[in-house]
Amino acid sequence: MNENEDLITLKVPAAAEYIDLVRLTLYGLAVKIGFSYEEIEDMKVAVSEACNNAVLHAYGDIRSHAALTGTLAEAPHIEVRFVKRYDALSIIVKDEGTSFDAAAAAKLAQPVDGKTIDELQAGGLGLYLMQALMDDVVVSSEMGTEVVLTKRLIRSGDH
Repeated sequence: MNENEDLITLKVPAAAEYIDLVRLTLYGLAVKIGFSYEEIEDMKVAVSEACNNAVLHAYGDIRSHAALTGTLAEAPHIEVRFVKRYDALSIIVKDEGTSFDAAAAAKLAQPVDGKTIDELQAGGLGLYLMQALMDDVVVSSEMGTEVVLTKRLIRSGDH
């Protein structure tokens, strides 16, 4: 982080009903930076995919254990950090759940042109969608999974 960046952090329960809070925060920041409606909608879809992946895949074992025992040491959560710059917005979606093979997932995230619905692999489609909608997507899965989504702002006069 440098002096030209603002950091906003949200920590929400890893449940689908809280993804709207992430989307609303994203919307407010993106408007302040000057992104267009279309760019904001693209970012909202990408961040929803990243958050949904965390909700659906990261904490499966923890949630089933909690349901069986009725206890949970720490409730599963997603941390979302927004790094606001003059000319870009990065959204970092981080969970502490089960890691996955990011390299293998990236290989699945190949272009869907010319493929039938049967040929598409559900596991790679969300990542492909994030890559199609954002300027940069970086996934790391050393401790939990972290997805960094970046959209650059092209201001009038920039080429």
